[in-house]
Amino acid sequence: MERVVGTVVRGLRCPIINRGDNIEDIVVDSVLKASEVEGFTINDKDIVTITESIVARAQGNYATVDNIAEDVRSKFGDETVGVIFPILSRNRFAICLRGIAKGVKKVVLMLSYPSDEVGNHLVDLDLLDEKGVNPWTDVLTEKQFRDYFGYSKHTFTGIDYIDYYKSIVEEYGVECEVIFSNNPKTILDYTKNVLTCDIHTRFRTKRILKANGGVTVYSLDDILAEPIDGSGYNEDYGLLGSNKSTEDDVKLFPRNCQPTVDKIQHMLKERTGKNVEVMVYGDGAFKDPVGKIWELADPVVSPAYTAGLDGTPNEIKLKYLADNNFADLRGDELKKAISQYINDKGADLVGTMETQGTTPRKLTDLIGSLSDLTSGSGDKGTPIVFIQGYFDNFSK
Repeated sequence: MERVVGTVVRGLRCPIINRGDNIEDIVVDSVLKASEVEGFTINDKDIVTITESIVARAQGNYATVDNIAEDVRSKFGDETVGVIFPILSRNRFAICLRGIAKGVKKVVLMLSYPSDEVGNHLVDLDLLDEKGVNPWTDVLTEKQFRDYFGYSKHTFTGIDYIDYYKSIVEEYGVECEVIFSNNPKTILDYTKNVLTCDIHTRFRTKRILKANGGVTVYSLDDILAEPIDGSGYNEDYGLLGSNKSTEDDVKLFPRNCQPTVDKIQHMLKERTGKNVEVMVYGDGAFKDPVGKIWELADPVVSPAYTAGLDGTPNEIKLKYLADNNFADLRGDELKKAISQYINDKGADLVGTMETQGTTPRKLTDLIGSLSDLTSGSGDKGTPIVFIQGYFDNFSK
């Protein structure tokens, strides 16, 4: 019988992962158990994705506020430090800020506005127009910001992040001055020692700071890039991608994940005879239309994946073929013509009219977003995602 289903995505439950657990065994056993219980067959080119969180948990990749403070202190000394462009997130940045505050003499906290890098808004863009404030040129003090815009809370969390971040710093008896600017050079009027906390624009920010008089300039990927007193670390991303674990600990982004995905692929091949692709995923890359949040707070969507997930889709727009190339056909004749066109398509379709609207993003970004939306970030309990039919098309 002809297939009538394309891509199928299943969130798989597994045991709660703790430090020191064998993540490869747990993932493989969970996939095989789900296959047996739910009655699906494992095929070549199926995909297993694993949330970065359980990989990091199994690695025991954690660090404390004191670990962060020690690393910050070793880099900046007892100085006033500009902490610029952090994202507005209790989960992502609050514990990092505790460690930073504990390691310096004074913090000049510079927030971008109207929103942070990933779309969390401090103030509505329309209100900037109403007040005649230009966020690309105007530098505001905390008082000026409050005089213009008053007090507002985050759409989803109900937090006033200006007060919240300032209170975290002041808990440690450290002075905190808050300013608002989108120009990295602004902070150099306050201090030449800067910790830039942006994620995807950090290389540009550091370059601008160093070219304009910054003396000691680091970014979050420089903090905990190596272990401090036996702590967890990430040599590539440091504190980027970290999440709150407790009030005194963060879970870092997992490190050296390539051996993990390769081993899981090998084990599944041994157990099933099938070549299954495997990847570790973090935040998906999508934007919320209500909160305006661009979800990607991790430095990358996928820190590791097997070779078959490299590249981008090579797809043709079906409706374009139906409306243009084969507009005179109907029914089985149309289906046969489109199927044949797909089977005969070239290996690189970039730029052809038949591909317009297919948006060939990286496979790992697309699959990571699909996985993140499937597993969610709460209590679904499905940190492993099993995807079938992703590489199928209309002709299969």
